[in-house]
Amino acid sequence: MHSTTTIDGTTARITPHGVIDFDTLPGLRASRAALPPEITAVTWDLRDTVFMDVAGLHLLTEHLSENGHSRWIVAVAGLAAQPERLLRMAAEAFPALGFGRLLPGPPREQVS
Repeated sequence: MHSTTTIDGTTARITPHGVIDFDTLPGLRASRAALPPEITAVTWDLRDTVFMDVAGLHLLTEHLSENGHSRWIVAVAGLAAQPERLLRMAAEAFPALGFGRLLPGPPREQVS
């Protein structure tokens, strides 16, 4: 898994290039772990991610401590259709985990 990280002040943007699954999760965790301590906000830019499985859900929530607090403010940008559907299902199934706050606006209609 290749990813690109850009830093602007205290904000980081990590852009994975390819799928997010349990095979690619260690590399993405390493990208996040390499962030400097002054980072307070992380955006996962998923514009180059057309597929994400449950590993992506782990990636987006594992920054939370047991008390629900985080070192960073986390956002998601550039959601393709499949990762957005997965996030919407997770938000509905597990509302307490906060997936809904990562979603853009109202639900999009699914195209058959």
